[in-house]
Amino acid sequence: MLRYARTLVRGSTTEADDLVHEALVKALEAEASFRRGGNLRGWLLSILHNTFVSQRRSRVAELRRVEAFGAAAETHAQPEQEGRARLTRVVEAFHDLPEDQRAVLHLVAIEGMAYQEAADALGVPVGTVMSRLSRAREALRRFEGEGRTDRRPPAFRIIGGQDAS
Repeated sequence: MLRYARTLVRGSTTEADDLVHEALVKALEAEASFRRGGNLRGWLLSILHNTFVSQRRSRVAELRRVEAFGAAAETHAQPEQEGRARLTRVVEAFHDLPEDQRAVLHLVAIEGMAYQEAADALGVPVGTVMSRLSRAREALRRFEGEGRTDRRPPAFRIIGGQDAS
């Protein structure tokens, strides 16, 4: 839950901890609605996602101020190691994805959920999951191709995607 929460809140550990706490409280309160033998992980991730969406709707103005402050505060020097700097850019590209694409990509590629499980957790049809996942992967592939002057294959592989050789 914490990994997914970090993805939803774009890496803020404090916000992720608060989100998981709130989702677990809601899960305990709604314990009777869980079907015995059902997918507990999917149920919890669904509650986590819905909690995030509810909080976001009620705090849009606050989040804009926090993001603006965060962008202004990022004055650190880039690391010297090329791999570390590249990873930072990939994470930024991931966080720049639209929320719906980022959520689907996280659930499928990082959490290892099947498309149907991700669809159930997000409350959308499987086709929507597949479409959002395809668009997210394509956006990251485009990011990988930008600024490359050599003909080497990409430095990272998008899980479940096809690498150009």
